[in-house]
Amino acid sequence: MSIDEGSQSPISNNPFPKVTVAVVQAAPVLFDRAATVAKACQLTREAAAQGAQLVLFPEAFIPCYPRGLSFGMVVGSRTPAGRQTWQRYWEGAIDVPGEETAVLAAVARETNTYLAIGVIERDSSYSGGTLYCTLLYFGPDGRLLGKHRKLKPTAAERLIWGEGDGSTLTTVKTPFGTVGGLICWENYMPLARMAMYGKGVELYLAPTADSRDTWQATMIHIASEGRCFVLGCNQFVTKAMYPPDLVGIEELADQPEIMCRGGSVIVSPLGQVLAGPLYNQEGILTATLDLAEVVQGKLDFDAVGHYARPDVFRLVVEERPLAPIVNHFTT
Repeated sequence: MSIDEGSQSPISNNPFPKVTVAVVQAAPVLFDRAATVAKACQLTREAAAQGAQLVLFPEAFIPCYPRGLSFGMVVGSRTPAGRQTWQRYWEGAIDVPGEETAVLAAVARETNTYLAIGVIERDSSYSGGTLYCTLLYFGPDGRLLGKHRKLKPTAAERLIWGEGDGSTLTTVKTPFGTVGGLICWENYMPLARMAMYGKGVELYLAPTADSRDTWQATMIHIASEGRCFVLGCNQFVTKAMYPPDLVGIEELADQPEIMCRGGSVIVSPLGQVLAGPLYNQEGILTATLDLAEVVQGKLDFDAVGHYARPDVFRLVVEERPLAPIVNHFTT
């Protein structure tokens, strides 16, 4: 899915615009949807006050990334306590669209920014029982522009999140470039990256939960491979931030005090780190990006252009929605 929010191609009046972007490294108010939405709004205002025109929040910011919790599951059995933890997580998820998206859309309009934020989305089309790890895109006109559902949750994430399909490989064409991206370890999927490059992504968003040193190499690689700006965004979370009344909280006893140290970063199309990485604190990284660097970078490498070999390698992307139930009616 591609959403056109304004001409940005090299044929436009301003072929090489500049844009100020912000990456927000922060913790949600864990398992508290309303308080986290309020915090996201305040941080968006702070980023906009620093001149940001595009603001990115981490993966699963609303209501949280439930690091360290098992939800009472092992192979072959589930516990009643784990089902209670799941219920609380489900209750903190949001409907898309819904009340929370209306609030986020309003702050995007108030601050005149493009806002991208990771949420846990409840299925609103079928049973309502499945959660998705989703990246939402809002425009400065206050519209929900689109969403991307994580295609493949990683490891134990698969116990609590469903899988998205190709219909939400969303990009947004803005006056300052094409915005799109993938969530966390989707960025290790070469074909998923190739699909995004094929959509002409110039501002590549990579919200994540990975704070390891190796993630920085991934961000630099993607920027160099896609010849695009990369915005990596993670949370900073400590064990003390978890609600003490959470069922299953005892599972965190052996976890370190800093549960996620962050590592948010902004990288240029030639792999130069422009801001960050930021560790062990909340903060907002900003950078002013010159889209001319995207074109300059493609002099010697264009993964879906002059460096492609469609006579040898071809990628087919299925972007039709794949419904679990299709009803056929006869007259």
